Amino acid sequence: MSPDGSGERRFRVHSELGLHARPAGQLVQVASRFEARLEVRRDDGDEWVDGRSILSLLTLGAAAGTGLWVRAEGDDAEALLEAVGEVLEAPTLPQEPAA
Repeated sequence: MSPDGSGERRFRVHSELGLHARPAGQLVQVASRFEARLEVRRDDGDEWVDGRSILSLLTLGAAAGTGLWVRAEGDDAEALLEAVGEVLEAPTLPQEPAA
């Protein structure tokens, strides 16, 4: 983490279905709990997208195994990066309880 409250890490998408709507939505929910700004890009890309926008995350087309760079800027950037890593590197998401 840099002294200015920013950081960058590389993660790999472990979910077998990739970064589809459900994990992207979970990522947006996690990011909303923090003040830091969040941006994401593919390993093989150069365009950063808003990590708080589900539509922007879906444009990445991140299949299982895709490497993603994630950067956060703000006072709680380190905690945000940790939380994002837990979402991206989870092999599957917990199933919602049946209604």
